[in-house]
Amino acid sequence: MSSQGITAILLNGGFGTRSGANKPKQFLNLNGIPILAYNLLAMQKVEAIEMIIINYPDGSLDKVREIVTDYAITKPVQFVEAGDTRHASVALMLEHVTTPRVIINEAARPFVSPEDFQLLIDCPAKNVSLTLPIPFTVAPVEPTTGKITGSLERDKLRNIQLPQKFETEDLRAAHEHAKKNSIVFTEDATLVAVAGFEVEFINGPETNFKITTPFDLKLANYMFRKENDRDE
Repeated sequence: MSSQGITAILLNGGFGTRSGANKPKQFLNLNGIPILAYNLLAMQKVEAIEMIIINYPDGSLDKVREIVTDYAITKPVQFVEAGDTRHASVALMLEHVTTPRVIINEAARPFVSPEDFQLLIDCPAKNVSLTLPIPFTVAPVEPTTGKITGSLERDKLRNIQLPQKFETEDLRAAHEHAKKNSIVFTEDATLVAVAGFEVEFINGPETNFKITTPFDLKLANYMFRKENDRDE
């Protein structure tokens, strides 16, 4: 690996129970292509990405290998079994990173583009995440009592997107900090920030949403149909 290279960590270990499907959502077809393949194809086009580390749900290694082969991914690919949580999965995949920088994305974001990855790579910040402004009002609540407990300044909040870029050693140190303090995070920009490292944000495209629910699947299929209609 070169001293300037980047490893891409592709989170692919979820079972997607909220999607309503009878198999992991990343294996569902979207516009005739498995959801997982979209990230692989985008990463394939980014010259700076030297290696892809991808995890897989229990029992799904052969299916993941098949998709990598079927879509002619020529970059080196390392396969890692998923951990018990997203947080644990990133920590396990980090053990295989040998480059000074790493990019993290989720397989369930099929609308990511090579330009999104390049935007992060070109950003001079060491640690940076794509985000979106929050266009609606949010407030802290107490779920057990059903009460609103205060207010939050919308201008000081962001919807955290992926992909994200980190210095590998900063990310490793942040995971070690979380382990020592018994903290589990659902994404890595806040993990790195809480560990004391500077993390910047830049706005990403609204289309780069994560497929989680049956509605998300319907929306994604609709977007592809509209795109195909324009191309005809």
